This record gives sequence, structure tokens and C-alpha cells, in this order.
Amino acid sequence: MSAPSQRVSVLRLGHRRERDKRITSHLGLTARAFGANEVILAGEEDESALDTWRSVSDRFGGDFECRYEPKPMALLRRFSQDAGDGHPGIIVHLTMYGESWRESLNSIERGRPMVIVVGGTKVSGEVFRLANHNISIGNQPHSEVAALGVFLESFIGPLDESKHFQGGEIQVVPSLDRKQVMSLGEE
Repeated sequence: MSAPSQRVSVLRLGHRRERDKRITSHLGLTARAFGANEVILAGEEDESALDTWRSVSDRFGGDFECRYEPKPMALLRRFSQDAGDGHPGIIVHLTMYGESWRESLNSIERGRPMVIVVGGTKVSGEVFRLANHNISIGNQPHSEVAALGVFLESFIGPLDESKHFQGGEIQVVPSLDRKQVMSLGEE
């Protein structure tokens, strides 16, 4: 499966700066690594999370955006009506209460802008109603980072890292027996 031709954003709802800093940081890193175009932080404003994501993109490459959204529900309402192209966007809500991702995957429209909603604190019932798809990676409690990684890998598929992550300062070279990092800076 090749990467979809659509813009994929990940919306992190309900971020709490002190309680969620690591998990939110890892959500953004997972979104980037598995092919999303941007991560949108909602909840408590936290410049450190945005700085982390920007720094990783600078060092490892890729065209990944991140920003803070003070009114995430207003964003979702607008997006459900118009994704910026005059047509409604696709909203996928990752929740353990949703339909099986394996059964839902083929019903998700491709080629249209998408927002993947990942909750932190209790998610409003309005999110369930606005979402085109309420999808569960499993109906047991688990990490939202794992759910996002599984969903993106199954929806976007494997990335060609040499194309997707261009423009970085360094590149990790796969190795069976040692850490190997190649500097991509000007020589």
C-alpha cells in the first residue's frame, strides 16, 4: 500500500502539560515517523512539545508541521463542513469504544484531508458524533501512541524514508550490531 495522496493531521485533545508531556511528545513523534503531515496540540498550551517536534524534523528531515490549537472543537466542526477545499474533511477518532480498525479500514475515504483525533482526558460525546469513523485498535485499555502507530501503518502503509524524510541534518543507518548515524550536513 502506498502513502495516501491526502493531507493527514493528528489532533491531540486534552493535553495536560505536566501529566502528559512524554505521551504527547511520543504521539507527535509517532505521527511524524508514520507519515502524518502535522500534529495539532490542544489542551494546555505547551511550547516544549512543539519545540521537540520541530527539533526532530530539523535534525532528521521531513516536511512535518506542528501547532497549538486553542479551540479544537471549533476546528473539528469547521473541518467536518469544509477541509479548506469546499468539501467536508474526514475525521477519524481513535477510541477503544469504536469499530474494529481491521473491518473499518477499507471504508475510510482516501484522497481527502483527514484529521485523526487522539484524546487525552475524557473525550466529549461531540467528538464521537462529528467523527466519520470511531475506530478501535483494540477494545482493551492501551497506549494511544500504540493505537496511532498501528492505525497510520495500516492506513498509510510503509514509507520510503529516503523520499519522505529529506532535508535533515542526520540519518540513522540500519545496522545489526552498532549505532550508525550519518551526517548529511554540507561538506
